Amino acid sequence: MKIKGKEFLIGADPEFFVAKKGVPVSAYGLIPGDKKNPYKVRNGAVQVDGMALEFNINPAKGSKSFVNNINSVMEQILKMTPDMTMYDGCVAEFGADYINEQPEEARILGCEPDYNAYTGEANARPDVDTPFRTAAGHIHIGWTNDVDPHHPDHFEACKTLTKQLDFHLAIPSLFWDGDTKRRELYGQLGCFRPTHYGVEYRVLSNLWLKSDLLMKTVYGNTTYAIKRLLSGKHDYEDDYVKAQDIFENNDLDPVGGHLEEGLIKTPKYYRELAA
Repeated sequence: MKIKGKEFLIGADPEFFVAKKGVPVSAYGLIPGDKKNPYKVRNGAVQVDGMALEFNINPAKGSKSFVNNINSVMEQILKMTPDMTMYDGCVAEFGADYINEQPEEARILGCEPDYNAYTGEANARPDVDTPFRTAAGHIHIGWTNDVDPHHPDHFEACKTLTKQLDFHLAIPSLFWDGDTKRRELYGQLGCFRPTHYGVEYRVLSNLWLKSDLLMKTVYGNTTYAIKRLLSGKHDYEDDYVKAQDIFENNDLDPVGGHLEEGLIKTPKYYRELAA
């Protein structure tokens, strides 16, 4: 996908839990692949991430390939765990005793630091002693190669794009993702990780995997946010406290309230999703 003559690639690395008879169980050891050595499959790769399964997709140049890659890899990873079902939710209440029985590598959270786009500071590591685990749906945006992720210019670009994505992805996601428990560990506004190819946007949960429409929405809003940003339109709120208050409390009214204050403008199809 080219925007203003520059090519952008969109990828993702969603996580999900597996269950037996509706009860979440640890995915540790169920499939090959880990963070350092993902297991290559058609259109992406799969791995175990703590107590969840994770997959990543080949970068997509368009909405159709984005959705196809996700569905393709998700289908393959589920076939690798035929005795399990995909747990319906982004938070799995395993309980402290069950988690403590897991190997150390399954209990670890937040190995690499991520950052707050509004402060520029590293986020605190999540508490490994919580009796639950969460599943994310991170979005990857690539526009460069082999850049120093922490070069000041690149880091600043990542911060700016992340705030723009908060406006076009995170806040609207409240229409399909009302969960607040996950945000006790992950997914606060402005959460990102700079990469050598671009940025990893780390705010969304995995609930946009529920339908092709939501997948297309995530892809479309990501590209729209980039187009607006490159056209000089900075849609995001610089007031982190105000934006975070809305996000944390799901304080979103599709016909008024904060929308009328101009924090976000909601397209018709969001209102339809919320109905």
